[in-house]
Amino acid sequence: MIEGINLNRFPERLKYLRKIKGVTQTQLSKQLGYGYTAISNYENFQHEASYDTLIKMAQYFEVSIDYLLGFDDDLEP
Repeated sequence: MIEGINLNRFPERLKYLRKIKGVTQTQLSKQLGYGYTAISNYENFQHEASYDTLIKMAQYFEVSIDYLLGFDDDLEP
């Protein structure tokens, strides 16, 4: 945690965005060009996303990387 910011918010933000977009973990993995378990691994704290992955996800969900990581609560990029 940095200055009150919970860096573990990425998995919960990812799951939230995926649910509101109406896509499964498998569908999102396929859209981003990853193996079918990749999103599950991110959502269950088993892997950390690379910078390239964060960029792809931010573009896909039309949010900022800061939002994905929990530094910003504004859904607008």
